Amino acid sequence: MRLTSLSRLGFRSTRGAAFCAYSLLGALLLTAQPPQVRSITEGVYSVGQAARGQQLYKAQCAACHGNAMEGTSGPPLVGDNFLSNWSAQPLANLIDKIQKTMPFNLPGSLSRSQSTDLAAYVLQAGKFPAGQAELSEAALAQIVFPTVRNSAAPSVASVAGPSLPPPEGNLAELMRAIAFPNANIIFNVQLKDPGAPTKKQPAAAPFDYVEWGSTVYPGWLAIDQAAVAITETAPLLLTPGRRCQNGRPVPVDRADWKQYVKDLVEVGKLARRASQARNFEAFIDISDKLNDACANCHKVYRDKGGTEGSGATRCQPSP
Repeated sequence: MRLTSLSRLGFRSTRGAAFCAYSLLGALLLTAQPPQVRSITEGVYSVGQAARGQQLYKAQCAACHGNAMEGTSGPPLVGDNFLSNWSAQPLANLIDKIQKTMPFNLPGSLSRSQSTDLAAYVLQAGKFPAGQAELSEAALAQIVFPTVRNSAAPSVASVAGPSLPPPEGNLAELMRAIAFPNANIIFNVQLKDPGAPTKKQPAAAPFDYVEWGSTVYPGWLAIDQAAVAITETAPLLLTPGRRCQNGRPVPVDRADWKQYVKDLVEVGKLARRASQARNFEAFIDISDKLNDACANCHKVYRDKGGTEGSGATRCQPSP
């Protein structure tokens, strides 16, 4: 009987241990569940918060984005295009952009709470319903814009081609006019933080337009624009009829040339995203990628010989 009693006791102990183990496993599985994603359609801000944002908007934003957010010198903040631009992105991304890049003439002057209030007003203006609780920092990462389908952007190959006007300059002139100065602006971020305050003023006399121009869009704005210049003008390297400096046609049909152009476009987009996020640290890696994109092309197509170009043999047509 003792054996029977001990067996029952052992069974009960084993069963109890198993039950505890399953309970613990269940608890762990529950805690491991990812946080639930919420849509901006689910009342993620309060009316009072949007009211604060409205006052800020009138003072800081309406001049560029319009009284009804319809867009004037700045883009619209309501409507299909706005939602398409932010499709499926976390609402935190919009607040980051407001805080780090707005107002255009005084970026970084808004606090995090002010930027969040402005985002609440943007949602209200877009007819998204209010809720009972204010939009909080803790909830931001789980709140997303709805997914909006949009037509795919044309590829580099489709942008370039017959739709482009005949070239004015040769390949070397185009590179020196656009790629060279704007790449140097991006490279310079490794050495100088665009967000650091500056007191540089243009000389009073004689008036220097270049010096004056450098003060109009200073800091991160210059990086924004350099990234756009690299991205938007790279397809000009595929313009039919453009010639290299040695007089040969640019080999726009060669696979390696098309890949070099694509690489330059991609690093330009990467630089733009990092610049808009005001991510100073990211530009070490971006500068490396930009240097690689330039160097890979130079090794084959630059006018210098040796390790810096193929010299007289460059710009050969496809075999």
